[in-house]
Order: sequence, then structure tokens, then C-alpha cells
Amino acid sequence: MKNLIILLFASVLLYSCASTEYVHISVMEPAPVSLPASIKNIGVVNRSQASKETKVIDVIDKAFSLEGANLDKDGASATISGLSDELMKNSRFTEVKPLTSLDLRSVGAGIFPSPLGWDAVEKICQENHVDALFALELFDTDSKIGYAANPVSLNTPLGHVPMIEQQANITTLVKTGWRIYDPVGRVILDEYPLSRSINRSASGINPAVAANVIVSRKEAVKEVGTRIGQVYADRIIPFWIRVTRDYYVRGTDNFRIARRKAQTGNWNDAGSIWQQETNNPSPKVAGRACYNMAIISEINGDLDAAIGWAQKGYENYGNRLSLNYVNILKNRKAAMLVVQDQNQSGGQ
Repeated sequence: MKNLIILLFASVLLYSCASTEYVHISVMEPAPVSLPASIKNIGVVNRSQASKETKVIDVIDKAFSLEGANLDKDGASATISGLSDELMKNSRFTEVKPLTSLDLRSVGAGIFPSPLGWDAVEKICQENHVDALFALELFDTDSKIGYAANPVSLNTPLGHVPMIEQQANITTLVKTGWRIYDPVGRVILDEYPLSRSINRSASGINPAVAANVIVSRKEAVKEVGTRIGQVYADRIIPFWIRVTRDYYVRGTDNFRIARRKAQTGNWNDAGSIWQQETNNPSPKVAGRACYNMAIISEINGDLDAAIGWAQKGYENYGNRLSLNYVNILKNRKAAMLVVQDQNQSGGQ
């Protein structure tokens, strides 16, 4: 099963722990959210604005959280654009429609609302010819401002003049909440909160410095909103992670030679040496060699061979690392099958 799902990182840590050393490899993990293959056309909706019934509560919340005019509204709009633009880059979808004309409302006031009713979801999807809805259910900002006046000495042509320096710091927490609705199965495919923090500060002898910090906050919120939308779009994309594997570097002189080859990135030659040692009359050495053959098989992307070598290392020679590695490899194979299904669903 040769593929590029598993990619070797060139570096090997030059750290020896007993008879093993570490190698870092990169493996692909399934996307956190799997979409049915039938979902090709996406509608993106904004449901983060407060309804008339809860508007008073939302206004109070905005006052206490130092929200400026249209801060949440503009930030939510940027977030929808960030998500839509990122989804459009994914060849998995035929069409991505930001449904900006829909006036969907929720509780507001920083509360993750109850889901939309399925009748409403089905109606939106049918009228707009989309297969699923990506919904921004919550967008809320919560700001805290710190202000200080400190005495300073300013160097002027007349000498050092005492002044008061104004310092303003504002921290804004941007909170979002998302859902993906599948109207066919009447299933919420994902429900996910996502937050980011923004810090802005300024100092100067002009008291208007604090006002400048607050004014610049809106653009910062919009930028963060765009990024949050992009990050959320990545939840449907498989991703790479780094993992660590042990491999044996001691047992015979051949293991020492193979170690040096592995350290220079010559894994194929190292594997040839380990394969010779699988026939060593010593069960301990043969078990270590079988385990190392499982490692090189995983590096080369052949998980079936890796599982076979690890099983042989434990079943025939009692190598303990091999037993644990069998379970790791079986989990990797199951994850890889999910990744393949996700890629096929996307037509990739």
C-alpha cells in the first residue's frame, strides 16, 4: 500500500536511550469533520445577530464588553467571507454560496444558541439549491481596557522637561460558534466553538492615545474574524502531525552500522542490514530486527508490511516494543482508510 500518507522527516534525534534512538516521522490524520460524498454545494449563513426578543439583553452585553458600533456585525461579516473564500479553494465542492441576504437571528449576548429547526434548514437548502449549511451561530467580542498615566522626562532643546505619558492597553476576546447542518440525514455534522484573543496597546503624551487604540481594534477584529473563518474551513481537511518512533541501534555490529546509515538518511541501506539480522540465531537480535523492519516499512508507507513485521517480532521472538507497535500501526491503518474515504468523497 504505497502512498504519500506517511512522510519521513530527515532529522533523527542524536539522543540514545538504552538500546534505542528516536526518529520523527509525519503522518496524516483524518479531518475532524467528515462530510457525506453527496454534499457538493454549500450554503454559508450568519446567524450571530440578536433577535428582536433578545435585543435588549444583547445591547446590555455590548455596553459592558466595550463593543463599538457594528464591531460584532463587521467582524461576523469578515468571518463569513474568510470561511467562504477558503471553502471555495477546496476542490471537494462544486459551489460555495454565502447566503448574506438571509436574516437569521439568535440569542446574541455571547450565547451559543439552540440549533436551527430542521424544517427551516431544509427550506433554506431547497430554495438556494445547496446540500448543506455552514452556520456561524455565534460571534461576540469581549474587551477589557487598561489605562495608566506615568511621569516621564522628555529631552527638549530647553533640557529635560517632566511630562505625563499616557498608556492604553486593550484586550479583546473574539468568540465564535459554528454548526454544519446536513438536511438529508437531519444530522448536525459539527458543532464547534472557536476563540482568538487580540491585544492592542499604545503610549504617548497625547491623551487621545487611548481613543486610537480603540479605533484600531475594529480592523484587528475583522482580520481575526477572517482568520477564524479560514481555520474553521480546515476542519474538513486531513492534516499532518509529527510522531516519534523508537528504533533499535544496538544488538550486533550490523546494528551500529545501520544506525549510522539511518542518521545520514540512508534508510534503505539500513533496512537491508536489519533484514539480514531477522535471521540471526539470537531471538533477542532477530526480534529487534523484525521491529526495525516494521519501522522502515512504516517510513516507506507500507502499513500492511509494517504490521506483519511487528507481529512477527512479538509472536516469534517476544519483542515487547513490537506488541505495542502492532496496536499503533493498526490505528494508523484505520485512520488512513478514513483519510482515503475523505479524499475520495472530495474527488481528490
